Amino acid sequence: MKQKNLIIGLLLAGFISFSFINNEKSYAEVEYKVVTSVESIVPNGLGRSRLISSDVARDYSEFTSERSSDKDEDGRNKSKRSEIRVKDFEETKLLNFFNLGGIRFQNIVANDAVISSKLVAMAKEGWELAFVTSSSESDAGKGDGQGIFVTRYIFKRVTQ
Repeated sequence: MKQKNLIIGLLLAGFISFSFINNEKSYAEVEYKVVTSVESIVPNGLGRSRLISSDVARDYSEFTSERSSDKDEDGRNKSKRSEIRVKDFEETKLLNFFNLGGIRFQNIVANDAVISSKLVAMAKEGWELAFVTSSSESDAGKGDGQGIFVTRYIFKRVTQ
């Protein structure tokens, strides 16, 4: 009988210990990081293309206000651009999609190689690629001479 009670007690202690271990995991924090590629689609190779990211943290709540109506002047966001701006960031040069001869596929492949290298480096640092979103911007009007292709790579990492 004593052995049976001992076994039941050990099993119960094991279940309790296991539940505490699982609760500790729920307190893990998730960290996010955004890496953005900006690739020029300006004809004649006149644009600039970059892969950029920041290690500077910003708290969105410092630049956020709440409004209750269109006429609510007290709720107006009074954040200064200079307070939001980040001047220290990592910038990797990429090649433009076009040169004087037109679209340059070698440049696109070169950018793919550089971006892939960044993705591998981030993975080695424990970051997991969570989301990718991209878009292009061009006015497409007469003689359209401006345009960019932007891709945001959003990473996450669990910390304890």
